[in-house]
Amino acid sequence: MTNVHVVYAHPSAHSFTREVRDAFLGGLADTGHTWTVSDLYAMAFRPELTLDEYEREGGRDATAPVGDDVAAEHAKLDAAEVWAFVYPVWWADCPALLKGWFDRVWTVGYAYKPARLRPARKALMLCTAGYTVAELESSGCYQAMRTTMLTDRIGERARSSEFVVLGGTTVRDSDDQESWAALRATHLRRAADLAR
Repeated sequence: MTNVHVVYAHPSAHSFTREVRDAFLGGLADTGHTWTVSDLYAMAFRPELTLDEYEREGGRDATAPVGDDVAAEHAKLDAAEVWAFVYPVWWADCPALLKGWFDRVWTVGYAYKPARLRPARKALMLCTAGYTVAELESSGCYQAMRTTMLTDRIGERARSSEFVVLGGTTVRDSDDQESWAALRATHLRRAADLAR
């Protein structure tokens, strides 16, 4: 049994990204894993650094206190062996709220210089995208997103990491609902399988 912490970033309870998150949680439940979820929009997580937070980070003052919300995120990460980040791709990156989560939660003295966090066994980036993976690769966006997430944001903070894009979701807006139903089922099955 593994404890997984899921960081989820989407504002709509009716989105396909929410369905992906729920399929992933269902896969965890199927195999007896435990989990916690930080639903950043539901939590009204504040993404921007305050002046005090900026000065703490800029001055590399690991002894300065962090906010209660940040300390709570540290505790959830430390209690988990695996981290999963579930989000949509917007403008070739994660939503601003998730970017702000990294800005505030990857604090000096916790995530770097020195890092005291316990590295996760695995970090999984599971994102939905309108473009297909082939289209994202052709434009160079896939490689840039993967590098940003796995090399910069995760780096040595996890012993292994994986970047999965469930792409091509713009087909749901077409007249071809049969293709969307098939793609949707494939993506949801993959999300559940990744959790298992």
